[in-house]
Order: sequence, then C-alpha cells, then structure tokens
Amino acid sequence: MSYELARDREFMLPASGVFIALSLCVAVLLEWLPWHGWLLALRPDFVALVLLYWCTHKPHRVGIGIAWMLGIFVDVADASLFGQHALAYTVLAFGGIVLHRRVQMFSLREQAIHVFGLLLASYVVYAVVHWQVRGYIAWEFFFGALTSALLWIPLTFLLQALRRPRRDPNEL
Repeated sequence: MSYELARDREFMLPASGVFIALSLCVAVLLEWLPWHGWLLALRPDFVALVLLYWCTHKPHRVGIGIAWMLGIFVDVADASLFGQHALAYTVLAFGGIVLHRRVQMFSLREQAIHVFGLLLASYVVYAVVHWQVRGYIAWEFFFGALTSALLWIPLTFLLQALRRPRRDPNEL
C-alpha cells in the first residue's frame, strides 16, 4: 500500500530551476560525444530525451519556449541547419506537455512506448527538414528514436533518484 502511495506521489518531487538547467546542460554535453560509423545512426538524442522528461514531469517549469531556445542552442553548437533542432524540440515539447498526464499514468515500460512515439514525431520533423534541404531522407536516422526510447527507463530512474530528498544530509 505504501509503495503505491509513494509511486503516485513521485511526480510531486521538487525540482529546482538550477537542477533542471544543469540536467539540460549535461544532456547537451552528452550530445557532443564523438560518434563514428554505424554508431552514428544509433546515437540517441540526449537533449530531446531530457527535455521530454521535464516536459512530462514538470510541464509548468519546462515548456515550448525553453524547448525552442534549447533547440537554437543545439543548432549553433552542432553546426546544423539553423532551426532544425528548434522545430523538432518544439514539436516534442508540445507532445510531451499535451500528453504529460497520460504518460505518467502508465508504468515505465509503457511510458517508453509513448516516448518512442513522441521521439519518432520529432525525428520525422528532422527527416522532413533534411528532405527539403538535401532532397533525400536517410532512413537509418530513425534508429536514434529507438535507442533514445530505450534510454527512457534508466534516465527516469536517474533523475528521480537525484530529485529524491535525502534523509541524511551526508547521504549520497
């Protein structure tokens, strides 16, 4: 009984603005990891994943405006087409905010399926922009949505563990 109560109140854990910003900065740093060859097609979008986490868990703190600004920053940092990530992250944030109650209603495995659909929608935006600019779509690019969705469960455990209040101030 107490487990269900604790699970139901998991969304009420506090999250400071500094912690949210720090987690998004770490996601940007993870985005800069060097990927080569066939691993490049499997590269998860860490920024999109952390952004979606905050849009589904704290939609009143992280919204479409933050997603757009973060996308512009990632476009500049990645030297990609200006606005490509901003548009995709905006679509992702909109979906995360609209579906945040539905996503939290399910277990983590079922949440990963919803997250896969939302990430797939943002990857479709990447593909459409790529098609408009270069004239073709690289289909292996969609594997990144799958690897990102597979990371949803560990990311959720990690961020919730870091948000959980400590009983002892010296506890890690």
